[in-house]
Amino acid sequence: MDIFYIVTNLVVFALLIGFLIFLRRKHVSFSKRVFSALGLGILFGVALNLIYGSTSSVTAQSVDWFNIAGNGYVTLLQMVVMPLVFISIVAAFTKLKITKNIGKISALVIGTLLGTVSIAAFIGIVYALVFGLDGLRLTSGAAEAARNAALQSSVQSVQNLSFPQQIVSLLPANPFADLTGTRPTSTIAVVIFAAFIGIAYLGVKRKQPDKSVLFANLVDTLYAVIIRMVRLVLRLTPYGILALIARFTATSDYSAILKLGQFVVASYAALITMFVIHLIIISLLKLNPATYVRKALPTLTFAFTSRSSAGTLPLNVETQTRQFGISDGIANFAGSFGLTIGQNGCAGIYPAMLAIMAAPSAGVNPSSPSFILMLILVVAISSFGVAGVGGGATFASLIVLSILNFPVAIVGLLISVEPLIDMGRTALNVSDAMVAGLLTGRATGELNKDVYDQRNPEPQSAV
Repeated sequence: MDIFYIVTNLVVFALLIGFLIFLRRKHVSFSKRVFSALGLGILFGVALNLIYGSTSSVTAQSVDWFNIAGNGYVTLLQMVVMPLVFISIVAAFTKLKITKNIGKISALVIGTLLGTVSIAAFIGIVYALVFGLDGLRLTSGAAEAARNAALQSSVQSVQNLSFPQQIVSLLPANPFADLTGTRPTSTIAVVIFAAFIGIAYLGVKRKQPDKSVLFANLVDTLYAVIIRMVRLVLRLTPYGILALIARFTATSDYSAILKLGQFVVASYAALITMFVIHLIIISLLKLNPATYVRKALPTLTFAFTSRSSAGTLPLNVETQTRQFGISDGIANFAGSFGLTIGQNGCAGIYPAMLAIMAAPSAGVNPSSPSFILMLILVVAISSFGVAGVGGGATFASLIVLSILNFPVAIVGLLISVEPLIDMGRTALNVSDAMVAGLLTGRATGELNKDVYDQRNPEPQSAV
């Protein structure tokens, strides 16, 4: 009988996919198709949850088939991340777009990311105190105990990690291995490797200009091919979102979420507050924040549903360049650094809130000004090297709690609401990377305000 129900669910899923294809053929805008997929996915997933239950075999096997579209799409995005980062930064040098401002651009991007993650940490602290969150009130069940047991290996590696070692880990000892994304800091390592190649190219161009022409032409050709690959993958965005959000809503344990409702509300209050600060920063740049929201929303929606900053990178860069008018070099610097430095949600708000919750069990007054200042500093420093994939917030929290000598078990006690909160955290991370790109582009004059202000910009190439 289960087979009948599974096949029925797959038929319904196929019909929803067909409806999205119909919208595309009717030339419905990319943004509308993305939000249609989001709404349909929520309704379909909730229906499956109510009819079969979140842990039933029917739900599990149905979702396993949905993952072909959902996880498959995220995997394809991750496939193009490293080639896109590498070739875009090298191409920025060959096209002479950022050579005069390379130091200023790097400083502005990293400075913005670190500045905003410090603000995010403070906001997380404030909301944790205002809502009276206390880790001592959390209860541990079988799932939580299993989660904490699984975290033990991660704890050991984190406890042996010093800040100088974190800095060294950013360097590309084996750039070919980093191109495969083997380390949490692989993206930053690829950025550094590409920058070295770009600087070397400038030296060859100055001393042997005839030899540099062939390299520049090769890079331009590779850039065109990889961008085409990215745009082919982005066309699948509505179908990927449909599958991802259906999986989440179908498998969520709503009763467990309700038990930790206060923490969920406090977390989203902090995330929304930080997003408002992003809009304030945009306003200070004399850019329209409403325009930012309208143009960034499809990208933020995918980040929300996929829970992967790395998977969102192609959409992130596409939005910065085609919708905001930011130069390719800055967009790729901001997007790439934003994957592993200063993530406002995963490396800022979340670890700060957990530290406040864990402080009483360690005999520390969480409202002490000296402790708050130290916590903000620790969070900012620890934000280096946090992976832009699901689980990055856990890693960041383990680092912060270990540095403070706080118990790390609290990380596992929130397993039931982790996916729900991670959706909002990831969207905030991606927003911060785009804000860093806007601020840097504005400061260096590499932002085309006419493109940013355009009411009906050129449609994203994904459509």
